[in-house]
Amino acid sequence: MGFGFRVGVPGMSVRVSTRGVRTSVGPRAARISMGSGGTRISSGMGPFYASTSLSGGRRRTTTTRRAPARRSTVPSAAQLERARRQAERAQQEAQRAAAIAELQELRRQSTSVHLQDFPTAAPPAVPTPPNLGPAWARAEALAFHLQGVGRLARNARSAAKQAAEQDAATYLATEQARLRQVHHHLAAEAAHWWQALVGNDEEVVCEAVNTAVADNPAAGCAVGVDGAVLSVVMRQQDLDTLPDQSPGLTPSGRPTLKKLTQRDRMLWWLTIMGSNLIATVKEALATAPGIAAIDLAVLTRIPDTRRLGIVAYGRWTRQAIESVRWSDPQDALRFLDIGQDVTCSITTTASGNISSKIKPVDVDRLPGLRALLDNAQDESEPGAPSLARLDADLAANPVPSRPLADPYQITPFAEWKRQAAPAPWPERKPAPPAPAPQPSATRVAGQTVVLPEIAQQGLVVSFTFAGSDADLTLLLTGADGLVAVDEDFIFYNQPTAANGAVRLLGKQPEGPRLVERAALHLAALPPRVERVVVSINMDVDTGLTCGALTQAVLDARCVTGAAWHFSVPADPNIRAMVVAEFYRHIVDGAPAWKLRAVGQGWSDGLDGLARAHGVHVD
Repeated sequence: MGFGFRVGVPGMSVRVSTRGVRTSVGPRAARISMGSGGTRISSGMGPFYASTSLSGGRRRTTTTRRAPARRSTVPSAAQLERARRQAERAQQEAQRAAAIAELQELRRQSTSVHLQDFPTAAPPAVPTPPNLGPAWARAEALAFHLQGVGRLARNARSAAKQAAEQDAATYLATEQARLRQVHHHLAAEAAHWWQALVGNDEEVVCEAVNTAVADNPAAGCAVGVDGAVLSVVMRQQDLDTLPDQSPGLTPSGRPTLKKLTQRDRMLWWLTIMGSNLIATVKEALATAPGIAAIDLAVLTRIPDTRRLGIVAYGRWTRQAIESVRWSDPQDALRFLDIGQDVTCSITTTASGNISSKIKPVDVDRLPGLRALLDNAQDESEPGAPSLARLDADLAANPVPSRPLADPYQITPFAEWKRQAAPAPWPERKPAPPAPAPQPSATRVAGQTVVLPEIAQQGLVVSFTFAGSDADLTLLLTGADGLVAVDEDFIFYNQPTAANGAVRLLGKQPEGPRLVERAALHLAALPPRVERVVVSINMDVDTGLTCGALTQAVLDARCVTGAAWHFSVPADPNIRAMVVAEFYRHIVDGAPAWKLRAVGQGWSDGLDGLARAHGVHVD
């Protein structure tokens, strides 16, 4: 069966630029941004010191002979000029060596994309709801009922505790039943999605593949499904974005930079295209198990006309891709041999010579490709970044990821009480509002404070920041500072611990900043937990440090409005930091909880933070 390119939705528009391809599929839109394998290599020269001492067992002798007059040690003009030339040569050699290393790494990365292995899709595993325990429910209820009750009002406090005990069991049972229903619904949705994926539903397959290949150096975009064949368009970088130099050797064998010939540059570009094409096909097949073949067309800007054109297309089957052992960058050129009905504007002669120019292929006989090309709009701008600079440009302007809603978000006790209580609500006489306390000063490292009793029943920890994405992470440790079980490490992939006593509440935008919150019930923690470590860490996908954070603060607040604030320094040398910790203590002979400002950081981010507390992160 020959190549047949399918565009699944009539009237579809495709926008193409050096940053990728954007298309609309059905009611949804897929936005694809082209990343890059560019590297930035810095190098420098440092001083080397050497010293030599002469010693031994010789006996010293003395003489009365007058020592000769010492010669002047001032260097001559010729010596200074010679030293200057040597320093210039050393600097030039260092710069040349750095440029050679950068070009070598750039070539290696750009032609090795196809060597990656992509995990095969599997039925989605729906996480189970968090375990909620009686201690958590009592702490939630007690914090609610104690609001506005003074410490010396014994009768009122006793009544509040009785009411909390009565409400806690019902609240716990209601939330457990609701979470089981949510889990059942999510499992049904996941099963339905998986059946649509393996059944090659066009919208589901295109969305899944577009999500998977969006971060590839040459972005691909799925645009249609015909039976078991998926149509994909890939945006290959323009030829003029490649460097025009290459590492070489002088006649004497010294490393140098030489100008790339037109054909060598074309061969490099063709190898990059093959590497990206094979990687796109491999990842698309791994993402969509029901797809047997990929019809793929490659778009780039034609150098002579500066207009978009299709320079290669063909069909690559799952069987053909899996039959090759991809182990070498040069294997990328095999895309020309293993595909069906492959057409490429870059050809080689029998003697091995390669085309010196890029010309668009004729697509008039393929209506799908003609429609795609007619609807493609070039969105490139003057001065668009080259392959070597694209990563740096994207990293300099990070876009925080959209926070995902937690499907197992717990209903706050006050909201549950309002829904469960008969009107009018509340039946009890409302307590007079307590005066709002003035915010406390920002705590500095080493400062401690004894928490009031009401704070042990319920605290909300908030991390507010801007500039780049980051996460709030908590660890429950023993007296030795180590977690006892993996479940005591609370982060974005494990948002609940200690039967609900510690929960991440999710991340959401508030004005120009993002806020991530956590609920903490110290009174509901098991006895083995001696400390609660509150930390922040940079999003591992950004590769940035805390130096990218702006307006970053962390605060802990209880239901009375009392708050404790901590600053998060924009330290460019660390990627994770323990900001504060809660720990058990004895105050006046009675057990209590204290809060301490810490400020300890790790340069290797979440991994270093986890290892320091006895957790191994995969």
